[in-house]
Amino acid sequence: MDMNELELRCLKFGKCVRDFCRTIKQDVINRVYIQQIIRSSSSIGANYIEANENLGKQDLLHKLRISRKEAKETAYWLEYFEVEDEVKINTLKQEVAELRKIFSAIINKLNPVNK
Repeated sequence: MDMNELELRCLKFGKCVRDFCRTIKQDVINRVYIQQIIRSSSSIGANYIEANENLGKQDLLHKLRISRKEAKETAYWLEYFEVEDEVKINTLKQEVAELRKIFSAIINKLNPVNK
């Protein structure tokens, strides 16, 4: 599979979230949060890859908006984790914020009417 730079960045982020979740204490509450964040963080890149299938501008915009929405959801779930390693979670928060900004910039460029 040939991936562009943003696809690779999304994949790397999803893997970093997965690896982070492996370090979280596995209790009844955290399991729910982990399931949610794994779904949303992996969906960012999956929807972006689908967006690149070139099925038309409206489909592209729709998938990009979903990627951005999933990034926003991932940022939300990151707030639930109480961890000692603040550096790691802050790095994830920063990356997901950057991904949201990238998707917003692409959406605004493709659809300047909705600014």
